[in-house]
Amino acid sequence: MHNAVSVIADEIGKHEKPLTAAIDGRCAAGKTTFAEHLRELIGCSVIHADSFFLRPEQRTAERLNEPGGSIDYERLISEVMEPLRRGQAFSYCPFSCKTQCLDEKIHVEPNSVTIIEGSYSCHTLLWKYYGLRVFFTVDPEEQLKRIERRNRADALTVFRERWIPLEEKYFTLLQIAERCGCIFDIRE
Repeated sequence: MHNAVSVIADEIGKHEKPLTAAIDGRCAAGKTTFAEHLRELIGCSVIHADSFFLRPEQRTAERLNEPGGSIDYERLISEVMEPLRRGQAFSYCPFSCKTQCLDEKIHVEPNSVTIIEGSYSCHTLLWKYYGLRVFFTVDPEEQLKRIERRNRADALTVFRERWIPLEEKYFTLLQIAERCGCIFDIRE
């Protein structure tokens, strides 16, 4: 993980600032941990794509059938990506998976580097906002072990039957890994 952080920190140093970068990839591949290491190393801002999961009332069969349709990309664009593009401070209310509602507002000041991390962060509607795109992958067996370690006992089934297939559909149909400039296969 530390080698990947060094590689991306060096890559970030080569880009014009301000820079918005995406860290997309499979659930439990280490995206959040990686983004936090980057934040500590270079002082960047980190926005979690999980904060923009669809609220229950938005989860229609039609929307979930779209590749990457699990995320409220409309809200992410209007509340985060467009203000970032303009170099403005912004606020957003993160979605809480625990309460299934929006939490209290988070205020973000402009920074020279902002990372949007999480599955679906490289959605085709978000692609144009990034100067750098990174993809994290993990072996499927290791992925399930990690999900089991970090979640409630019943969550593994939900991930295996619902969330992982939705992610894989998104990765495959939109060719996310193939389009990203950097790919890391994280092994434990």
